Amino acid sequence: MKKFRLTLIFAFISSFLFSQNTITGILYSDNKPVSVTIKDGKISTIKRIKKLPEGSENLYLAPGLIDNQVNGFAGVSFTFGGGELTPEGVKKATEALWETGVTTFLPTLTTNSNELLKKNFEVLAKAKEDPSLLGSIPGFHLEGPFISPVDGFRGAHPLRFVRKPDWNEFTELNKASGNNILQVTIAPETEGAFDFISKCTSSGILVALGHHNASAGIVKKAIDMGAVIATHFGNGCANSINRHLNPLWPQLSDDRLMISIIGDGFHLNPEEIRVFYKVKGPYKTIITSDVTSYATLPPGKFMNVEGDTIELTPEGMIRYPAQNVLAGSASPLKKGVANVMRVTGCSLTEAIQMATANPAQLYKLNDRGKIEEGKRADLILFQIVDHEFIIKQTFVSGHLVYDNVINSR
Repeated sequence: MKKFRLTLIFAFISSFLFSQNTITGILYSDNKPVSVTIKDGKISTIKRIKKLPEGSENLYLAPGLIDNQVNGFAGVSFTFGGGELTPEGVKKATEALWETGVTTFLPTLTTNSNELLKKNFEVLAKAKEDPSLLGSIPGFHLEGPFISPVDGFRGAHPLRFVRKPDWNEFTELNKASGNNILQVTIAPETEGAFDFISKCTSSGILVALGHHNASAGIVKKAIDMGAVIATHFGNGCANSINRHLNPLWPQLSDDRLMISIIGDGFHLNPEEIRVFYKVKGPYKTIITSDVTSYATLPPGKFMNVEGDTIELTPEGMIRYPAQNVLAGSASPLKKGVANVMRVTGCSLTEAIQMATANPAQLYKLNDRGKIEEGKRADLILFQIVDHEFIIKQTFVSGHLVYDNVINSR
């Protein structure tokens, strides 16, 4: 891994040209050669060029990926681990995510005790301010503990920690986070949920619906009160549901509600992704990973801190056998983006839109998510080979934080 330094002039490296402040590649949005100049960590100018440097003809240039649901990565869990989360662990996970093309992410804490959530939010708040992370963590996502206690809808969240929405507890957790919780995922049918949604909306906290079994009327009221997105839509749902009366239809049919989908190939079948995409389209869909600490680990069976068995299959699926449900993902966001392209036939422009501009807009991260003059120079250079994104270089705020060019020589 190498840091990009504006004071250095990069020579011709592995068939394509980098200077101290210039990146060239095929612009993802129109497949035409482009030169992007970086100054002080931001995109200074964007110029069309007639021809790319020799050897760089198949390198796409796009904004860095933005992942709104990262439970952990590379052996580091943001919620579990017995309270052993450290700033060093957060840095390790961040640097590993950079290698996959993710330049911005929301560390996601899931259902657990108040004590552990508070402690880990304090660690994350400290890590967020680490200048070496280059602003990759703008805030956090709290998924639970205010979700359905019902098996199936609860998913792999530990039942003993599931509880009703509590504004005082949330305020305490948000204070521990440095007031950096950007999104909370709740079940709107739970007691006190509407009051909680109202208070979140008034406080600028985004409300997501997830791990719930709400009726159409409850879903509508939750959206009326300010809920804006459905977390990992199509998941966090029981295996057997009523074909007419279930939480999927009202969320899918309401044009006001965005959805996030996990595109790893395990959480949703191709036909589900196609239907969801046809209904919501590229501007109301966010591709997320729901990736966990098991990502990058070898297949096997693991015991979590609750004493439950979690299985990582050779194919890359993470299972919670006790309830026959999935327990997050082992695949980084780039896999989901490529898979959504493959199964829907959407363009690269649309796929990147769903993994960059859409989350940036939702979380009001107005300084990133697009290749525009004045935006942060959060950029990726990559190839697409057999429906797979091969990340070659990752830039965060103008710094070269991952370089796979020399490694692939």
